[in-house]
Amino acid sequence: MPRPDTHGAGGDFRPTSPVKLAIIGLLALLSFVGLVALGTWQVERRAWKLDLIARIDARIHAPVALPPSPSAWPSVSAASDEYRHVQVSGTFLHDRETLTQATTRLGPGFWVMTPFQTSQGFTVLVNRGFVPADQRRREDRAAADTSGTVTVTGLLRLTEPKGGFLRSNDPAADRWHSRDVAAIASARGLSDVAPYFIDADATPNPGGLPVGGLTVVAFPNNHLVYAITWYGLALMVAGAAAYLAREEWRGRRQASR
Repeated sequence: MPRPDTHGAGGDFRPTSPVKLAIIGLLALLSFVGLVALGTWQVERRAWKLDLIARIDARIHAPVALPPSPSAWPSVSAASDEYRHVQVSGTFLHDRETLTQATTRLGPGFWVMTPFQTSQGFTVLVNRGFVPADQRRREDRAAADTSGTVTVTGLLRLTEPKGGFLRSNDPAADRWHSRDVAAIASARGLSDVAPYFIDADATPNPGGLPVGGLTVVAFPNNHLVYAITWYGLALMVAGAAAYLAREEWRGRRQASR
């Protein structure tokens, strides 16, 4: 912000023109209001984020329930359903599993997405867990191919369309970078597939693979820091404007003596 022209030749004070003062004042006011608005928006976002975290935590630790049935699929959303604690019984279709790229605390590898024919009459993809790249072949973890009716407990997750890791899925080449339910179902010839998948919990699979229970539930919450930053900048603008106004007033006062 420009300073008033307080000294001319010989040290005499030269008042800042009214137009220049008006422009400086307007710019300072707009900056102050804008920065305060940004700070307030961050405060509101923080309140929303804390509420979201509380709701998700409640869902994760709630008693298990059945996942949404086909009649409820049109209303399934992140706001009302993601991370719901669900349990379902049925049979795995191991011969139609899909491996999708994964990066976990265990290192890089793949998620094992296996169709699950539920006792409710529809199919849902189950993320059975993580396998490292050198264990990606089903033959290397055949013990995990459980047969018969089993019960799966885990967290409901929403589909991940359009790929991931800055790369698009390539169904024709069977390369998957995200858990796109509709695309995987189409590639595997599945019907009546739920628009979500289930991240299986940490119940061990036979043979130790895949490793379940690796769902990461994290919501960055830096809104308080951002709010303090915006409010701090607003105070700096107000302080600078007050300083310039004081210097202008002092100069005019001294010049009038």
